[in-house]
Amino acid sequence: MAKTETRKRNWRDKYRFSIYNDKTFEEVWHVRMTRYNGFLLLVFLILFVVGLTTVLIAFTNLRELIPGYPDGNTRRNIRMNAIRLDSLEYELELRDQYFANLNAIISGREPVDRVAGQDTMENYAEITFNNSEEDSLLRLQVEREEQYNLTFLADQAGRNINLSSVHFFPPVKGIVTGHFNPRTRHYGTDIVTSPKAVVSATLDGTVMFTGWTMETGWVIQIQHSNNLISVYKHNATLLKEAGDGVHAGEGIAVVGDSGELYTSGPHLHFEIWHNGEAVNPEDYLLF
Repeated sequence: MAKTETRKRNWRDKYRFSIYNDKTFEEVWHVRMTRYNGFLLLVFLILFVVGLTTVLIAFTNLRELIPGYPDGNTRRNIRMNAIRLDSLEYELELRDQYFANLNAIISGREPVDRVAGQDTMENYAEITFNNSEEDSLLRLQVEREEQYNLTFLADQAGRNINLSSVHFFPPVKGIVTGHFNPRTRHYGTDIVTSPKAVVSATLDGTVMFTGWTMETGWVIQIQHSNNLISVYKHNATLLKEAGDGVHAGEGIAVVGDSGELYTSGPHLHFEIWHNGEAVNPEDYLLF
């Protein structure tokens, strides 16, 4: 008991810390405190230093002085690389989906992205379809209205149109270096023109394809009326995207030398297809 009371008394005992002038022995400063007060003061100082260091590192640029901590440029590059990686993954997914759909179409199957999964909670075998009276009347009305419709005949006339009556706008002006020759599977005309010349659309239409292939480089295809399709290959740059509407004479690309095969210099490979068959562009155009 005596030792315990002595320890408690020692914690409560006050001590005096003084600072004296070395020459005059005059007391300059002093403080009185117990051991308990000194311990609390030491804990407070430690917490204050830790808190101040945390605030300086968290809210100031001093954290960049820590070895291994990335600076502003490094963090910006990391963020940009993450964005580019995400965009690259998205482009790769689109490419894989495109090739999967293309393979499905060539194989006679329905494209993957158009296949809708069936609802497993529904029993499709028990579903019955009954024509209502309104549906029957509507069908009868449509049949009467379409009885003398000439749309089909107009479509047939478009398929059998004489291409000599169609005014084709020359895509470029230059020198023909490669002629149309189906025997060698050369289904178009090669025209050499000035570098970076603008390629123009030969007719009004809608861009149906834009892309890059290893053989022919940057390619653009345009669907025209009367089942006509024009193809422009080996471009340096494409100025239109799939789905864009174009007018005859409007710039759609820039002449180039893209593609690793079938090219020996800057030129335009131009094709015209009618009803699924390639025709000689030189029969209808003067380059």
